[in-house]
Amino acid sequence: MINLRAVYRQSEEHTTAIVCVLFFLSLIFLLIQTIFSPSVAIAVLLVCFVCILTYLRPQMTLAGLALYLPFESFILKFIPDPIYVFTRFFSEGLIYLVAAVVVYRWISGRAKFRETTLDLPLVLFVLSLIAAAAVHFVPVTVTILGLRQILRFVLVFFLIVQLRPSKSFIKKLTIALFIVLILQSALGITQSIVGEPLDKFLLATDERTVGSFTLTEGVEQFWDPGSRVFATLGRYDRLGNFLYVFLLIASGFLFTVVDRARKMRGLLWAVFGLGIPALVLTYSRASWFAFLIGFLFIGLVIKRDKKVIAGLVVSTFLILGYLGISGLTVGLLSEAPGQTLSERFFESFSSTRWRGEYYGLGRTFWFVQTPLAVVSASPLIGWGAGQFGGGAAATLHNTAVYEQLGLPFGVFGTEGFIDNNWFSLWAEAGTIGMIFYVWMFLALFFIALRTYHQSTDPYVKGLAIGFAAVLLAVSFNAFTSTIFEIRTAGYYLWLYAGFMYVLGEKYENHSSK
Repeated sequence: MINLRAVYRQSEEHTTAIVCVLFFLSLIFLLIQTIFSPSVAIAVLLVCFVCILTYLRPQMTLAGLALYLPFESFILKFIPDPIYVFTRFFSEGLIYLVAAVVVYRWISGRAKFRETTLDLPLVLFVLSLIAAAAVHFVPVTVTILGLRQILRFVLVFFLIVQLRPSKSFIKKLTIALFIVLILQSALGITQSIVGEPLDKFLLATDERTVGSFTLTEGVEQFWDPGSRVFATLGRYDRLGNFLYVFLLIASGFLFTVVDRARKMRGLLWAVFGLGIPALVLTYSRASWFAFLIGFLFIGLVIKRDKKVIAGLVVSTFLILGYLGISGLTVGLLSEAPGQTLSERFFESFSSTRWRGEYYGLGRTFWFVQTPLAVVSASPLIGWGAGQFGGGAAATLHNTAVYEQLGLPFGVFGTEGFIDNNWFSLWAEAGTIGMIFYVWMFLALFFIALRTYHQSTDPYVKGLAIGFAAVLLAVSFNAFTSTIFEIRTAGYYLWLYAGFMYVLGEKYENHSSK
């Protein structure tokens, strides 16, 4: 029989505890509001809520962060100074908060540590960076901040593997992110029509700093208003990155799921119907080529789809025909206001542009000088994290390596970064460290291919081959930007690496039984 008196006593104790907690939080809220401001008080309450949610459902925090990041740049524009630092690092702090919950579950015995294929190369990669810092006497703060810049999103992969979200959770979050893509694409297309008024509303132009540290760089609109769309992501290339990542994941589903899931068909066509035009309107060439590389990998290499082959042949003839009819001299093209789409595309192959970027200290200059001047000076172990070419060196205004080697301070001699993530990692981690980092990428790529070939689940196959295409695309894009460090690209790369790994692992375990 149920002891009603015990049940009543237990519910009464819980109610008392809840009331005490709410009363305590109310007092804290009033105290903070009195001492500081209402915005600080609201921020504290938000932190309390998120901490509770993260403790109970850490995977929901990672999902919420995935939905928040595309809008972060726009939201930060309206954040007042008293809580700007908190808000700026709030999203990254959530990753560490989830990590703390996972560690607590290990310690308390509620969960077991799950080994992954990436454990060994990651540990060796970190050790190589620490060794480089020790050899070159890099300050501890620089090393820590440099490691944070490189590893903060890699951590997401390991958190997902430990949390092991269900296929249903992954599917729902992916659909939600496809809807975000549709909204961003629609906003971007609208931006190309409205032009300057919408650009001014969406663009965050103010730089935010704390002392000598740059929290957020103001975006200078060097392009014509309305000519390069960026929606709420702050820059046209960031929108391009976000779009091609999820367009490639959608491409994986297009070739595997769409014929079996009518409900998903309409969503995918909306993704492509709005996403492709918006991607074109970003004028982000790196994003264009990244998407083409990933899509052709799926359509030609994996599926050998006749429609894709025919489309490639027709497109090749159209491009050659256009060059012949228009008389466009590709070698003389350089970036200029009012460029057409075709000029923007063909400028990628212009020797004039390459020379201009080299002598103007653009990414071409660093493509040549990084291996010749920087890597050659410390080829095996590199210079240490936060020392060269990436976001940490730029944020810290760390000019030590540049001055030692007699080089300008990054792109244009002022920016600190070199617009080439592979080469910045090569310079900081050395050739040994790069071997370990590439090892992780290759491991994920072959795991994705194996999952695609072995799985009988169309959704798992679609996600696996879509992620393999994303890996190829991002690997290419990393030669033209600091994409591994960008929140609206790096976070999703490692998030979906975790999803793919978990689904593949579950399939293998199921098959072995």
